Amino acid sequence: MTTAMSAAAPTLDPTRVRSARTAVFVVFALAGLVFASWAARIADTKVALGLSAGELGATLLAASVGSVTGLPLAGKVSSRIGAGRTVALGAVVSLVGLLATGAVVDAQGSRFAVMGGLFLVGLGVGLWDVAMNLEGATVERELGTSVMPHFHAAFSGGTVLSALVGAGMSAAGVPLLAHFAGAVVVTVAGAAWALPRFLPRAAEGEEAVGADGTPRRQRSAWLEPRTLLIGVVVLAAAFTEGTANDWLAVAFVEGHELPAWAGVLAFATFLSFMTVGRLVGTGLLDRHGRVPVLRISFGLAVLGALLVVFGPAWLAFVGTAVWGVGAALGFPVGMSASADDPERAAARMSVVATIGYVAFIAGPPLLGFLGDHVGVLHALLVVGALAILALSVVTSVREPDGRPAGAARPTDPAAGSPLG
Repeated sequence: MTTAMSAAAPTLDPTRVRSARTAVFVVFALAGLVFASWAARIADTKVALGLSAGELGATLLAASVGSVTGLPLAGKVSSRIGAGRTVALGAVVSLVGLLATGAVVDAQGSRFAVMGGLFLVGLGVGLWDVAMNLEGATVERELGTSVMPHFHAAFSGGTVLSALVGAGMSAAGVPLLAHFAGAVVVTVAGAAWALPRFLPRAAEGEEAVGADGTPRRQRSAWLEPRTLLIGVVVLAAAFTEGTANDWLAVAFVEGHELPAWAGVLAFATFLSFMTVGRLVGTGLLDRHGRVPVLRISFGLAVLGALLVVFGPAWLAFVGTAVWGVGAALGFPVGMSASADDPERAAARMSVVATIGYVAFIAGPPLLGFLGDHVGVLHALLVVGALAILALSVVTSVREPDGRPAGAARPTDPAAGSPLG
C-alpha cells in the first residue's frame, strides 16, 4: 500500500490540477463559513429560546444526527455522481436547513422546529464533508505532496472570518435569518465558481475489477482494524475540536462571566490558532511524520483545555490559542490516512468520518448533561479523557511505508516519479 501523496505519479495537466487545488480550498473555506455562521449564534439561540445547558445540548444533537445520517451515504453517493455533484447536493441541503433554523429562532418558535432545521444542516454537511475530502485526497495524489492540512486550514480560515462576522452580528443584534441569508449568498456564489473546476471523475479512482472485468468483491471497510483505529483517532480529534466549536463561547459567557461578544471572540481565537496550526503543521508532518506530531498535538489540546477551565479570563484566552493549535491536525491527518490506498479511499473515508462524527452526536448532550451538574466550563475537562484515548491508538495513522511524507522515496527508473 502507498501513501496518499505518492500513490500514483501525476497524470493530469499540472495547470488543471492547480486549478482544482484552488477550487478545493474555496469549497473547504465555504464549508467553514456555513458551519461558523451557525456556531457563532449558538449563544444567541440559547438566550432567544430560553434553553438550559441540557436543552441546548439536546438541540445541537439534531445536527449531529443529521451528519451521521449523511456520512455513511457520502461514499456511495460520491462514487455514483462524483465528488463535485455530491458537494453541490450537500450544500443545497445544508443551506436550506440554515435558513429554516434562522427563521424559527427569530420567531422564537419551538426548539423542535429548530432541531428539524439543524438536522438538514447536519445532513448536508455530512455529504459535503466526505465529498470535499475525497476531492482533496485526489488532488493531493495528483500533486504528489501533502496538502490536506492546508485544505483544512482553509476550512478553519472560513470559520474564523465567519465567526468574526458572527461576533459583529451578535453585538449589533442582527436577526439570525438576515445573517444566514448573507452567508447563503456568499456560499452559492463561491460554489458556482469552484465546483466546475474539480478534477474529472476519472481521477477519483476506479473500482477494482477482476480478470473477467466485473467488480471485485472486497471486504467491508468496517471490518478493517486499521480503518477502525484511525476512526478512533478522528473521533477524539473531532471531539477536541467540536467541543470548542459548540461550547467554548457558552463556557466563557457562563463560566468566566463575560458578555456574549467576548465568548464569540474566544471562539474566533480558537479558530484562528487552529488555522495557524494547520498551516504550520504540514511542514512538521513532512519532516517528522504523523505519529510524533499528533502526540504533541493532542498534548497541547489537553493543556489548552486546562488553561481555559482553571485559568483567569486572560489566561483562558491563552488557553483557547493553545487548544486551537492542539486541535489542528488530528482530523486532516486521519482523513489522509484513510485515503492512503486510493482504490479504497471512498469506503474507508466514509467509515472514518462516520466514527469521527460520533463525537458530534455524543459531545453536545454529554457536555450539556455535565454542564447542568458541574457547569459548562468544568465540563470541558472531558476533552482530556478523549485525548488520552487517541494517544493510545495514534500509531494507526502511521505512513504505510514508514516514512514521513516529505522523506526521500525511491523513484521509478522508467518515469523518474516518486513512488511509495
